[in-house]
Amino acid sequence: MRNATHWPSELRLKENGRVLHIKFDDGGEYALAAEYLRVMSLSAEVQGHREEDRVTVGGKRNCVIIGVEPVGAYAVRLSFDDLHTTGIFTWDYLYDLGAGFDQKWAKYEAELKSKGLDRDKPGQA
Repeated sequence: MRNATHWPSELRLKENGRVLHIKFDDGGEYALAAEYLRVMSLSAEVQGHREEDRVTVGGKRNCVIIGVEPVGAYAVRLSFDDLHTTGIFTWDYLYDLGAGFDQKWAKYEAELKSKGLDRDKPGQA
C-alpha cells in the first residue's frame, strides 16, 4: 500500500470543506464530495472486516471535512464534522474513488434504497 501507483500533485479543501479537490501527477483530477468520502471510508466501522459486514451509512448529504492530516507519504486521514476520523485514504484509494465515481455512487444509492435509508436522514444498516 505504501508504493502508490498514483501520486497527488495538489490536494485542497474547497466549498468550506464540502469538497476535496485532488490532482494527480498523471493528469487525473477529481472533486470528491465530503459525503462521498465519508460513506466510502475504508474504516472498519464502515467497511467491516468482511464484505458482508459492510455498513451502509445514510444521512451524510451535508457532511463536511474538518481536517486533513498526512499519514506518512502514502495517505491522508480525513476528519469529518460527525467526528468520524478512523478512515485512512491512500493516494491510490482516492484515485480509485474519483475514477470509479459513477459506479460506486450508483451502488451506494441502490444500497440506501434497498435498506430503507436516504442521504438526509441519519441511519445505517
